Amino acid sequence: MNARVEADVRRRLADVPDPEIPALSVVDLGLIRHVRVGAGGAVEVGVSPTYSGCPATSVIKADVESALLRGGYDEVRVVEVLAPPWTTEWITAEGRRKLEEYGIAPPSAGQVICPQCGSPDTTRVSEFGSTPCKALHRCAHCLEPFDHFKCL
Repeated sequence: MNARVEADVRRRLADVPDPEIPALSVVDLGLIRHVRVGAGGAVEVGVSPTYSGCPATSVIKADVESALLRGGYDEVRVVEVLAPPWTTEWITAEGRRKLEEYGIAPPSAGQVICPQCGSPDTTRVSEFGSTPCKALHRCAHCLEPFDHFKCL
């Protein structure tokens, strides 16, 4: 029974968008650390922020809770999980694909590839992009600016 509930909870969470990058879900970003189902059906979800002080964390926690309450779960607890700290390695392959389709270069320790044209001829313009977890880059080939999700 608990395995079925856990699977349903995870399926519902896959539809909860990240407030800063709505093309990705909280599952795509690897923010969901655990789902625990108590004997009485209470659900606890562990959420890791992308970084300490991320302004979207409170919105994400509220959205996770709302999605589960709408899904018929009466007792939901969302807890913040800080250890181990979130890393960009937790972004799923699907999440990386969605980032690129959305126009954001996925995290890469190597060369940053332009999500618009695929050129590796890119330059960082600013350490900070549209949010603190992204850096602003520009492609020398197509001349388009784009965000690169920083490696953490």
